[in-house]
Amino acid sequence: MVSTPGRPARAAAAAGRRQVALGAYVTFEGRPWQVAAVAGASVRLVDTAGQTASVLSSFLSSFLFSDPTFAVVGCPVPPAMPWGLLESVPAREREQALDWQRHIREIETGLPAGGAGTGVPRPEYDPQRTSMAEREQTKADELARLGWPNVSRATVRRMRARYHAGDVMGLIRQRKPSSATGRADERVVAAVLEALRRQRGRSTGTLKGLREVTGQILAEAHGPGTVALLAPSTFNRLVRVLADPLEHPGRPARTATAVPVRPFTPVVALRPGELVQVDTTRLDIMAVGEDGKPVRPELTIALDVATRSVVAAVLREESTQAVDAALLLAEMAVPHPVRPGWGDHLRLAHAAVPCARLLALDARLEQAAARPVVVPETIVIDRGRVFLSAAFLAACESLGVSVQPAPPSSPTAKGAVERTFGSINTLFAQHAAGYTGSHILQRGQEVESEARFSVAQLQELLDEWITVCWQHRPHDGLRHPLLPKKALSPGEMWGVLLGASGYVPLPLTGAHYTELLPVRFHPITGRGIRINYRTYDHTALNEHRGRPSPTGPGGKWEVHLNPHDVRQIYLRLPDGHLHEIPWIHRDHVHAPMSETTWRHLRTTLEQRAEREAHEAALAEAADQILRHTRPTAPPPATPGTRAPNAVSPAAGGEPAAPHRTATQGATEAQDSLDALDARSQPARDESASADESGALPLPGSGALTLYDADQEAELW
Repeated sequence: MVSTPGRPARAAAAAGRRQVALGAYVTFEGRPWQVAAVAGASVRLVDTAGQTASVLSSFLSSFLFSDPTFAVVGCPVPPAMPWGLLESVPAREREQALDWQRHIREIETGLPAGGAGTGVPRPEYDPQRTSMAEREQTKADELARLGWPNVSRATVRRMRARYHAGDVMGLIRQRKPSSATGRADERVVAAVLEALRRQRGRSTGTLKGLREVTGQILAEAHGPGTVALLAPSTFNRLVRVLADPLEHPGRPARTATAVPVRPFTPVVALRPGELVQVDTTRLDIMAVGEDGKPVRPELTIALDVATRSVVAAVLREESTQAVDAALLLAEMAVPHPVRPGWGDHLRLAHAAVPCARLLALDARLEQAAARPVVVPETIVIDRGRVFLSAAFLAACESLGVSVQPAPPSSPTAKGAVERTFGSINTLFAQHAAGYTGSHILQRGQEVESEARFSVAQLQELLDEWITVCWQHRPHDGLRHPLLPKKALSPGEMWGVLLGASGYVPLPLTGAHYTELLPVRFHPITGRGIRINYRTYDHTALNEHRGRPSPTGPGGKWEVHLNPHDVRQIYLRLPDGHLHEIPWIHRDHVHAPMSETTWRHLRTTLEQRAEREAHEAALAEAADQILRHTRPTAPPPATPGTRAPNAVSPAAGGEPAAPHRTATQGATEAQDSLDALDARSQPARDESASADESGALPLPGSGALTLYDADQEAELW
């Protein structure tokens, strides 16, 4: 600004502003100048060489001040006001600082707006009549009358000094620096550090999961409810202060996802089973496979959109097959039985549903768990080959289910089930041993060594977690028209919608399950039915051996096989029904065996005997692997046999010999067959001892026409 003799003196004395007054030294166009005269509409400048320059005062702001080299000697340029930083200050403190600014300006210039303001100052604040000390004392008395606490002349002088040093930001109350943990309880800090120590080296979970672990540590150390856990937001800030950024780095940037081709529209379903979304993904847990190696099981779930209930969930060690998707339909349509060891509070009788009325419709619900039973009307699937397979589509058609494929590159079409996968990983998987984390940067160093649950054990834990936690956890997407502010749980929403839609039981039996199994066609030979080097035989095949099927293609017979349990097959005979045909060595395998395990055995176990002996060795090796990796209850002992892993009385209560290896099993099986062959005196028909290629066995090979499991068990 330019100070002219006609302007009030208070305008020229405004603090912190650049003054172009008469006699002032300035820098303009890179040279020093002195203001020699201010006359009318022009300002005359004189440099050290005596040269003069005249600048019109009306163009000062646009010409003189716009020069980057312009400066007033002895009056530094004030810094720019950090308005963005001022916005980050709490509103109450910001308003108080702006009030102090107006009071300080009135003390120094006589006007609350400062030197740029117009009007007449109040007499007690007129700089021409009063001194600075008088104005400071008058302002202190005025603020005290207005109710400002602890305001004295010294306070006014201190605030003036802070204002000149830091402008408005200098008037903000400066808090004393506190410790890193603030006012947090030391016991809580110690519990958080212990939770972080337990997390070291393992896969990184969520802050919510870490908070639950901290609560458990506090309960163990000080008793339940003794020390209150911090609120989630306060706990998260404390963890960010205590956690090592190298061990707990931030999440990486998300990768680009497919953009929906159309606007997002929420999916609405008004009754249970109206819309069911099905999908498959890998679970974030390492499990112990049937061969003893760590694997990541694949999870397939069916989510009812109306109630957000997980009506079916299947874990598989290998990739999900069409039979899994087909059996998923039957699992969601029948009641889930209460497993042994579950409490009575998990029964359907304790759920928020009219249990008495439901029992009158379906007696199976008496022993059912508190999970919805849904007969789907429409199933939304992606375009995976499993869900587009003929077996799955045929199963949907047989149950009267409509199949609706999701549009390609549209993840929002199945948003509910996609979000449920994330909830299962954060609420269930991260608390289990062998958690891998959601991405590679969160994976622990010893994940594979932490895996201690088999896939079957994880299936049991997942089913119990769904019944206990998921079905009783409030869901933000479930609202009742009469209670719009209350989030209902999936179980409560199922009970609410049952009154509007009702319940119609679907009477599925074991025959329905076998009909949903994958179909293949094989001939019936004199030995039975051969599938992947396994022999299936039964007396029901006697009248059909070597004969063509009257209905099958190429004269072959219709066979249904469960790839997750190959111990038996189901054959459709001319009477139209499926008959169970067992594997000839089924009595040796006391747990379900999949095709994957069978292929692993065939590749690792060498063939050291004839086909029947080799097959028996494979069965023995399969039993040992399944017993070692997935323990089950020992089978009841039969006369003349001893249960595996039994305690020998002669050994004084010491455990029996450890498990045999696959090679030892093959050798002992061959020795048993040789002994049995040596004791059998009647001559055998050589044609019955020939294998499928027609070659006769060598003398002394111990080949039998039909392997008898009971006789071999008596020898063992």
